[in-house]
Amino acid sequence: MEVVIVPDSGAAGELIAEAMADLLRRKPDALLGVATGSTPLPIYEALAAKVRASEVDASRARICQLDEYVGLPSGHPESYRSVVLREVVEPLGLTEASFMGPDGTAEDVAAACLAYDRALAEAGGVDLQLLGIGTDGHIGFNEPCSSLASRTRIKTLTEQTRQDNARFFNGLDEVPHHVITQGIGTILEARHLVLLATGESKADAVALAVEGPLAALVPASALQLHPHATVVVDEAAASSLKLADYFRATYAAKPDWQGI
Repeated sequence: MEVVIVPDSGAAGELIAEAMADLLRRKPDALLGVATGSTPLPIYEALAAKVRASEVDASRARICQLDEYVGLPSGHPESYRSVVLREVVEPLGLTEASFMGPDGTAEDVAAACLAYDRALAEAGGVDLQLLGIGTDGHIGFNEPCSSLASRTRIKTLTEQTRQDNARFFNGLDEVPHHVITQGIGTILEARHLVLLATGESKADAVALAVEGPLAALVPASALQLHPHATVVVDEAAASSLKLADYFRATYAAKPDWQGI
């Protein structure tokens, strides 16, 4: 696992966007797994700017979802399908044909979960998966004590997560109780995992994920098992790391050709 500490969210967005652009230069039809929420927005803005400036051609890129609310209509502005189309697909100049995600409106949700896992495999697997981290250490919607071998499935959200997401709705009562999420085992199959965390509220979760023991109680600690996992944090999110100085020194000495 590589830990990269940057000054702020803007620097983080530029760093990760350039890694995604470099991947698209090498593999124009790469499958990019995206996350939702406010944290990754600087990434998508920086990548879209590179596309507009003709620094990278994203016309053949493919986009896939990490998770989706159960029961929200696909056209609901806060369904993750709508969010990804609005914040990622459209700014990159792509169409819905380039996009894939789980069906949160399916009558048979379990079958929809299996179908999405199968679709990811048939698409050749995810080349780069973006991740956020919850204040309780969750990734995707794999809440604490999720199986580290779990596959795409339905999950019940904790009240903490529902409260964290209530800002996107007109109050807590509108936040769904259930979601479809890629499982931890599914996430770990991506070729490159990039987790972004910003703000002091994420500092303890980051420290537990990076420096703590591998534990289902902290689902993000599963990144310790991955051969190519990158954790990008701003100074505030890095504030609880015991090895912060070592991470800074390691990154400062890293050859440019290695990228992230």
